[in-house]
Amino acid sequence: MKRVTGIGGVFFKSDDPEKLRSWYQQHLGIDADEFGATFEWRYPDNPMKAGSTAWSPFPASTEYFNPSTRPFMINYRVENLDWLLEQLQKEGVAWDGRVEEYEYGRFAWVMDPEGNRLELWEPAFGM
Repeated sequence: MKRVTGIGGVFFKSDDPEKLRSWYQQHLGIDADEFGATFEWRYPDNPMKAGSTAWSPFPASTEYFNPSTRPFMINYRVENLDWLLEQLQKEGVAWDGRVEEYEYGRFAWVMDPEGNRLELWEPAFGM
């Protein structure tokens, strides 16, 4: 079974997220609201199936990336979150033990050896 199937999102800290979103809109055409932007795409092996990748600047004061002190967090799309978490636990990867569920999918967070918090996302069916 595949572990990671793609990038679900790129999140980074900003001193002024609104100003930064405006700059990206003006200069690069990224149309973002207060939650960021979503880039939609199709699976190469199944063009009828849509996927998306999020892009979002967060306030520099956000605690969402904690315990990482890094100014970014990457969200990775996964096929089977429970299976992957089981494998990662066996391999000694740091995990906070939480899984959160929303209408758009399930999430868990692990840390890499350099202290980067990684978000794992199993999209809800059809995403």
